[in-house]
Amino acid sequence: MFGFIKKLIGIDSESDIKEKIKEGAFLVDVRTPTEFDGGHVKGSINIPLDRIEVSLNKFKDKKNIIVFCRSGNRSSQAKSILERNGFINVINGGTWQSVNQLKNAIS
Repeated sequence: MFGFIKKLIGIDSESDIKEKIKEGAFLVDVRTPTEFDGGHVKGSINIPLDRIEVSLNKFKDKKNIIVFCRSGNRSSQAKSILERNGFINVINGGTWQSVNQLKNAIS
């Protein structure tokens, strides 16, 4: 069932996420600052979903971008916003805990 939900909201595969992390992907947590302060992926930056469009310059010249949040829903929205603005190298990482586990597994 969970695999279906991941596909439904467009969360990319763990192998793709791991590969991009290894390559130094730009890690963006799109949760609120309060959520970010409660725990986050080391090396990630916090750009809340409602700030993505006004922060597009921060994504320029990034080879790969991984966006993530609490459930994968906001990161799906962030990916769509970025793609509408011409970014083709965006991966929906799903939850921040999942990205954190994958990052720690390769570190």
